[in-house]
Amino acid sequence: DSLAQVSTRAQHHDAEVLERVQLSPHLVRLVLGGPGLSGFASTGVPDEWVGLVVPGQFQSRYYTVRDWSGGRLLLDVVVHETGLVTEWAARGDEIVGEHVTVTDPKGSFAMPADAAWLLLVGDLTALPAMARIAEHVAATEAVPTRVWAEVPDAEEVRALGYLPEQVEVNWIAPPGPEQSRLAEVVERLEWPAGEGYFWMAGESAQMRAIRKHLMRERRLPSTAYDVMGYWRGGAVRQPRAVDPGPIWRAGRAAGKSDEQIWADYDAASSGAGDR
Repeated sequence: DSLAQVSTRAQHHDAEVLERVQLSPHLVRLVLGGPGLSGFASTGVPDEWVGLVVPGQFQSRYYTVRDWSGGRLLLDVVVHETGLVTEWAARGDEIVGEHVTVTDPKGSFAMPADAAWLLLVGDLTALPAMARIAEHVAATEAVPTRVWAEVPDAEEVRALGYLPEQVEVNWIAPPGPEQSRLAEVVERLEWPAGEGYFWMAGESAQMRAIRKHLMRERRLPSTAYDVMGYWRGGAVRQPRAVDPGPIWRAGRAAGKSDEQIWADYDAASSGAGDR
C-alpha cells in the first residue's frame, strides 16, 4: 500500500566496530567509531534509534542508541539463536575491526513538560532505551520514574545496573522463552495520580493490546503515551525491521486516527521480519 512505499531515505554512515562487549547472556554492546561517523548527530531524544546494516547484508534492523559521545556510538543489541544481526554478533571478537552502516537517528519519546510522573515498561529489548530515558529524565527533570522490566534471569538484571538510584525498578519474569505478559502487567497497574507519561516497548502483539487498552479503556490522549513494537513473536523471533516515522507522518497527513496509524504500522511490521 502507499504507506509501505513511503520513502525511508536517511543519511548513511560507515562505522567501524571498535569493541564488542558481552554484557549478559543476551545483551551485547557494540562500540562503533571511525571517521565515517563524523557527520553523525544525536537527536537528543532519549529513545532514539538507528538502522543498522551488518556486513554481508542489505537490510536494516533498528536498535536504540545507548550513548553517543566522543565520536563513539554505543548500541546494546539483544542476541538470540537466529537473525541477521544476531548471527553476525555471535562471532564474538572476530567482528572487531569490521565495518557496518548506520542511519541518522530518530526518536519518539515526547514527555509533556508538565508531566507529574513517568512509567517505563518493556522487555529485554527495551532495556537500553529505558535506561537512557531514566538517566535523561533524572538529569533534567524532577519527575518520579518507575520501571517495569521483563527479563529472563538475574544476569540480564545486573546488565541494567546503570539505572539512576532514584528510579523505582520492578522486575518481572517472562512466562517462557520468546514470550511476554507485559499487556497483563499494564492492565493491572495502579496508575499514579495526576497527568503523566507512559512509555512502553516490546513484543508487537503485546504492544497492540496495550495501545487498545490505553485508547479505549484509559482513554489517554496520544500525547500521554508512546507504545512501540520492537519485535514480533512466532516460530522465529523477528526484530524491528520497519521505521515507524514515515508511516506516522503519512498517516497524519492523511487525517488518520492514532489507532488507524498504529494498525498500519503493525501491518507493515508483520511483513518485514528478520531473515
